[in-house]
Amino acid sequence: MDPMLLQRALDARGFMPPDEGLALYAEAVARLADGPGLEVGTWCGKSAIYLGAAARATGSTVFTLDHHRGSEENQPGWEYHDPTLVDDRVGRIDTLPFFRAAITDAGLEEEVVAIVGRSPTVARHWRSPLALLFIDGGHTDEHVSADYAGFGPWVQPGGSLVFHDIFEHPADGGQAPWRCYRRALGSGLWEETDHLGSLRVLRRTDDGTTPRAL
Repeated sequence: MDPMLLQRALDARGFMPPDEGLALYAEAVARLADGPGLEVGTWCGKSAIYLGAAARATGSTVFTLDHHRGSEENQPGWEYHDPTLVDDRVGRIDTLPFFRAAITDAGLEEEVVAIVGRSPTVARHWRSPLALLFIDGGHTDEHVSADYAGFGPWVQPGGSLVFHDIFEHPADGGQAPWRCYRRALGSGLWEETDHLGSLRVLRRTDDGTTPRAL
């Protein structure tokens, strides 16, 4: 990975450990020459820099989707709340300015395209096949399942589905992403090809004729 972009990724706010970020970058480099990528859950742009660096290396594009109002665990009173991200005008988190600054500073505005909105709304209108889908949005069963059901069907044959924050044991973290990951494996449409820390990489194995409901 380009050293300057790696440093930008390391400096950006977020929760992606460096080794998992580099694994995400490597998977994206391997896939994005075949089409665009989509990240669900942008936060302040840390993982988008890893993906954007891969898009630059392959001449591709990465879309990154978030409503930028934070997820449940980021709200006031919760463990991961960061008061510096609150928009005092409305009393709610707003990560969009921090994302924009991170991508601008990294020089990745051509490679990384922001979509501001809620995942189910955007998914209803999404029509583009994906070479890579990275799911790292809300970590409740409702949200992670909606991300998978809404965008998973658009991963093309041979494309990658990457989950973050997969914890088998409750003591290590929330279980909703784990349950969704197990659901994907149980569908028979995916095989696991790599894992590192809480990152899991699945490859779509069917021929693309499966009905678009996973």
